[in-house]
Amino acid sequence: MSTKSGGNTMAAHSTANDHRGHHPARRSPTGTELATWRRLLDTTAELRRRMATVLSASNLSGQDYEVLLALSEADRRVLRSSELAGAINWERSRLSHHIGRMEKRGLVRREECLTDNRGAFVQLTDAGADAFRRASVPQLQAVKEHFSDALTPSQLENLADILDSLHQHFEANSSKGDPR
Repeated sequence: MSTKSGGNTMAAHSTANDHRGHHPARRSPTGTELATWRRLLDTTAELRRRMATVLSASNLSGQDYEVLLALSEADRRVLRSSELAGAINWERSRLSHHIGRMEKRGLVRREECLTDNRGAFVQLTDAGADAFRRASVPQLQAVKEHFSDALTPSQLENLADILDSLHQHFEANSSKGDPR
């Protein structure tokens, strides 16, 4: 971890670690924490914008691609709607509306679950699989260009560690019933 001022990186790293996993009752984020958070928001928004531009050439939205990716990875290219919503972290009502739009375009097919009147299966159609394949080549090229090529192998490894730490933090808080 480095600081913009070129200060003692060990001290900065040590100070950051002092707060990891702790939830002081009234501690507000520091200026550095807020600036880093803002850079994260700005950077991810820019990445999403660039990726959406690539997908739009394939007549797919980022949301379409997310659904198609999850279904393409599923056994027999089919998932229960509740499993699909969980896999892409969407609310079930949002997914239902989006699946309806994708169904009209022939990308997916919804089939009622015979054993559960409340559930439905969502299946990737051949047309959806073709659209996903066509979009994947430019999508993967854009991931390489706008993400992988911008970072050194060491930075990628550090970022993976950071993301793992965040994921573990979220999981720990979720298991405590803490939505934060």
